Amino acid sequence: MNNFEKRLMRSRANRMICGVCGGIGEYLNIDPTLVRLIWAMCSLASVGMGFILYFIAAVVMPEDDGIVG
Repeated sequence: MNNFEKRLMRSRANRMICGVCGGIGEYLNIDPTLVRLIWAMCSLASVGMGFILYFIAAVVMPEDDGIVG
C-alpha cells in the first residue's frame, strides 16, 4: 500500500521568489511557469490583489521538507 499523501507546499526546487507558484505547479502537475503567468495576469487584472495573496500564501504554506511519503 502506498501511503503517499499529496500536500501543497512551497517548492525549494522551482522557486523564483518564495516558491508558492512552484509548489502549486508541482501539486497540480503542471508547469510552474504557467502558474506564474496566470498568477501575474490575475494580479494585474485585480489591481495588485494577487501580490497580497501571494505573500499571504508564502507565510501560510509550509516549505517542502524534501521527505517523500
